[in-house]
Amino acid sequence: MQPEHETVQVRKGLEGVIAGETSISDVDGQRCQLVYRGYHLDELVGQATYEEASYLLLFGVLPGRAQLKAWVGQLETNRAIDPQVLSSLQQLPRAANPMALLRSAMSILGLYDDDADQEPVEALRRKAVRAIAETPTLVAAIGRLRSGAPLVAPKADLSHAANFLYMLHGREPTEPQARALDAYFVLLADHGFNASTFTARTVTATQSDFYSAITAAIGSLKGPLHGAANRKTMETLAEIGSPDRVEAFVQKTLADHKRFMGFGHRVYKGADPRAKHLKEFARQLAERNGEGKWFAISERLEEAVWKAKQLHINVDFYSASLLHYLGIPTELFTLMFACARMAGWSAHIVEQASDNRLIRPLALYVGPRDLKFTPVDRRPAS
Repeated sequence: MQPEHETVQVRKGLEGVIAGETSISDVDGQRCQLVYRGYHLDELVGQATYEEASYLLLFGVLPGRAQLKAWVGQLETNRAIDPQVLSSLQQLPRAANPMALLRSAMSILGLYDDDADQEPVEALRRKAVRAIAETPTLVAAIGRLRSGAPLVAPKADLSHAANFLYMLHGREPTEPQARALDAYFVLLADHGFNASTFTARTVTATQSDFYSAITAAIGSLKGPLHGAANRKTMETLAEIGSPDRVEAFVQKTLADHKRFMGFGHRVYKGADPRAKHLKEFARQLAERNGEGKWFAISERLEEAVWKAKQLHINVDFYSASLLHYLGIPTELFTLMFACARMAGWSAHIVEQASDNRLIRPLALYVGPRDLKFTPVDRRPAS
């Protein structure tokens, strides 16, 4: 008998479905707010460093002075990459997709971690420290290798953000540059059950290892509908090229029925709460760099798309010009997202493992039923 499906509501993409509980972050779409462990994002940006925010996400509280010193020390100690991992990274094809390189490098890291298959919560936290500390080193190495430049080792006494810029460019950043990247890392550190985070939790729910979960999350972030949107946004700005060409670009995009990259959000019904902070830091960098073109294009595009379609910008929009002003190649933009999100992914892996249940949703079958088997010699030849 054919089952009745009329009363079953299928939510494609799990939209609106509550798939679990978390105390890590709250993405409030109606109020357009983002909360980390009880702290509104506006309370943290510009005050809490990424070191403090990552500790907050992973351990549930802001660190005291002694805790922060110890935490910073752990990150400093774990930034250097095992030479065998770097050697393996150097053997990979430099022209490969940078996110594929990061995905492979993270998997290789797991091969050299003696803790790799140890899954108690404390072991997971130890691996989280290493992943948070090592990811910027890996990303900088990928950037240097792709440009044919020699690798730069991490430097003691530089912050998480400043160390990345130092390893990528071979020189210490200015304080405003380090502060802008630090804010970017804080703003993108976590965001509820987004696609890559849910992927990490799903893998963790099978009781697979930490590195498998992180590698899967990176693979999810690689997609253009998730992390790669910041790169697409910068490509859009480059395509426009000048503020006076914005209107023509908007009209053509509308006529071609294409998407505006960096606009709209699946959850927020209004403005993305992260966007205003990124805009301000991008503005400051534009003024200091004396290169206002990209910010000017962004502002005019924001205004034109709002006028045409009433679409709010999202986190990716001003991330693009901010990262560009920091001298980060466009091809590395999505990897920067991974650097920031490593803290959130790690916290969610720990939380999932602490109260685990295998994630196994049902599916509504809509295919045929009761078909009869036909031997191959009686099937149509075609």
